[in-house]
Amino acid sequence: MSEKEAGVRQRVARPVRLGPKSVAVLLLTGAVGVVAFGWPLLADAGSGLAHAQDAPWLFAALLPLLVAVVVATISESGMDAKAVAMLGVLAAVGAALRPLGAGTAGLEPMFFLMVLSGRVLGPGFGFVLGSVTMFASALLTGGVGPWMPFQMLSMGWFTMGAGLLPGADRLRGRAELAMLAVYGCVAAFAYGTVMNLQGWVLINGLHSGISFDEGAPLHENLVRFLAYCAATSLGWDLGRAVLTVVLTLTLGPTLLKALRRATRRAAFDARAVFGEPEEPGEQPGRQPEGTAPGPP
Repeated sequence: MSEKEAGVRQRVARPVRLGPKSVAVLLLTGAVGVVAFGWPLLADAGSGLAHAQDAPWLFAALLPLLVAVVVATISESGMDAKAVAMLGVLAAVGAALRPLGAGTAGLEPMFFLMVLSGRVLGPGFGFVLGSVTMFASALLTGGVGPWMPFQMLSMGWFTMGAGLLPGADRLRGRAELAMLAVYGCVAAFAYGTVMNLQGWVLINGLHSGISFDEGAPLHENLVRFLAYCAATSLGWDLGRAVLTVVLTLTLGPTLLKALRRATRRAAFDARAVFGEPEEPGEQPGRQPEGTAPGPP
């Protein structure tokens, strides 16, 4: 099989195909997620959000429902037993990898697995995989709290983004690894920054130079937020980004090949074809005696 044929086969064999309904639900969830993360920067003194102390808890209750709707919608669009089995295996591996770097300068090896899995298996599968993996790892590590829905949505975006990168059916080799390494680095910082928005509002009672000030102008709160990121999570984000790049460049070729081989063998797009039952004693494919052969 030529490289071009293998690429076409890989493009066709995605375990999840996003239809109009799935895309609409993803866009709706993304819009709500942007508001859930970004409302502190959009709130001013005249808005109701500026004095809504329960806003983080409201979004924490709303996001799991939206993520569940997305997962259910994508599942209805064609996740068969083979896709569910692959989802379970990858989510279990990702959940097991996350505790390995817990408390060690942000070294989280699960991120490189999410990047490569999203690249091979596509954006729809990637969003479900990222959300389910973060949910499973939270149960495994006891990290269940109001931050968990935000982590699920962020990881879903992170993994889905890898599936949206260009050249999925033709780009291979060092160029692909370099692209995935750059994406993993940038997305690792983006993940930490987005998650900081969720935690930043919880320290608004400290009245420090980096805490959230309800009703302050956008530029002032933006400066406070950037200072908060630099003071609290920059080192963790750097460690996550460096480890993701190193693992992508070293283990990426082997894992990409294994994922693509498993995807081809799973034949997600294969459909069962039922033919006429063979007569007893008749050899398959042999014309019965006394009949003329059919047209070529």
